[in-house]
Amino acid sequence: MRTIGLMSGTSLDGVDAAWVETDGEAIARFGPTLTLPYDPALRRDLRRLLDLAQEQGADLPPDDPLLADCVARLTARHVEAVKAIGWQADLIGFHGQTILHRPRRPGSNHRPFTCQVGDAARLARETGLSVAHDFRSADVAAGGQGAPLVPIVHAVMARDLPKPLAVLNLGGVGNVTWIGADGELIAFDTGPANGPLDDWARRATGEPYDRDGRLALAGQPDGGVLARLIGHPYLAAPPPKSLDRLDFDRALKEAGAAALSPWDGAATLVAFCAVCVAAASRHFPAPPVQWLVAGGGRRNPAVMRALAAALTEPVRPVEVAGWNGDALEAQAFGVLAARVWRGLPLTFPGTTGAPEPLRGGRITGPLL
Repeated sequence: MRTIGLMSGTSLDGVDAAWVETDGEAIARFGPTLTLPYDPALRRDLRRLLDLAQEQGADLPPDDPLLADCVARLTARHVEAVKAIGWQADLIGFHGQTILHRPRRPGSNHRPFTCQVGDAARLARETGLSVAHDFRSADVAAGGQGAPLVPIVHAVMARDLPKPLAVLNLGGVGNVTWIGADGELIAFDTGPANGPLDDWARRATGEPYDRDGRLALAGQPDGGVLARLIGHPYLAAPPPKSLDRLDFDRALKEAGAAALSPWDGAATLVAFCAVCVAAASRHFPAPPVQWLVAGGGRRNPAVMRALAAALTEPVRPVEVAGWNGDALEAQAFGVLAARVWRGLPLTFPGTTGAPEPLRGGRITGPLL
């Protein structure tokens, strides 16, 4: 199938799009990729949605005016992305924008749910293509974490690479896929990544992120704040486990991060990101031969330097394997769309804690 994968991550920076020819089990070829940034007003309003959903701890009502407006503008940007790719396709993989992620947690009595917003019907109508969407909810309903979703695609792409292998994606939240020599998959969210650092840079400088790691490289991690953050129970908890974009906001406040200088605060957040990744490696059955890093975090020299210091294995951007680190997740949703179409499983006991390999997603559009 010819698919266009669309991904809007927890960094809230825009929509990535990628053309892929795939049957969901192998990739015949990759096509063009692109990123369409969100305008500052949409980024601001999406962040307001995240904060509102976090405060309420539940889905927002569908008639909420801010939600409806954001969904319309976000979907319009995704339509633009599909049309801008310019290559013919059979199917779209549409992740949407995560507003709140509350999976099953030990000791918690809240109702597990996950909320990604976006108008799949409008996307199908305005592009003339069928749309695979709602990738996470079936897994959460079955008791899984609903995340991460991309590990099966990492395994497809890494078929010929030396193993064990760790693929680390650093978006708003970090997630890792460990691939064993026998194809075993273990995957989970490592902890905060670009999300808190982006928020910090925006408040400190007005920039949407710490460009070239300048803030973090000019500062020093605060040992006291870092020690308090390292004690967070999430780091020691065994997988399966996953995070919401704002899950660590309270911990950062209680640790005293807000009192730090712009430079030391950024350096502390970078150091904590690396500590979280190092803690994640303790859950692997065997050390990886290397770490391949994708996502925006690999473009931050401070982050890559901190990872290299925290890990004993080589840390390299995914480009060394011939992958596109900016488009990887969009490409993955193109592959996942084909898996939805064919009824193949998306999630597994080792990736989300699903009770068995589970199918997921729904198809909306004119080819039905």
